[in-house]
Amino acid sequence: MPNRNLNTLELKKVNTLLGRVRKSILEYSNGDLDLEFALRRKIYKELTYDERGKPHLRMKLKKKKRVSQNNLCTSCKQILPLKYAVLDRLNAKDGYTEENTNLICPDCDTEIQRSRSYK
Repeated sequence: MPNRNLNTLELKKVNTLLGRVRKSILEYSNGDLDLEFALRRKIYKELTYDERGKPHLRMKLKKKKRVSQNNLCTSCKQILPLKYAVLDRLNAKDGYTEENTNLICPDCDTEIQRSRSYK
């Protein structure tokens, strides 16, 4: 299922929100460039966690999926590499859950992303 895109009105509202966030960072940092940088990094990291979950939880899920899939890629049925296996979300908005993911090899991930027209 393709990810939802924002329409023109929604993009305008998001840009307004982004402008307010940027302004708040500048006001809070009060000219302290190190603090400004740290604030941007923290906000970026936390928003990423909101979408993807924390890294240790994804690692735990990868281990569980590796066992449940008998160490096989769900796409090509080959043995998964020790490193760089990919948790593929069936529906991105549903997050990284056991029911919504497959563990796949990097080659299959590249092919799946290409077939979904992702770059």
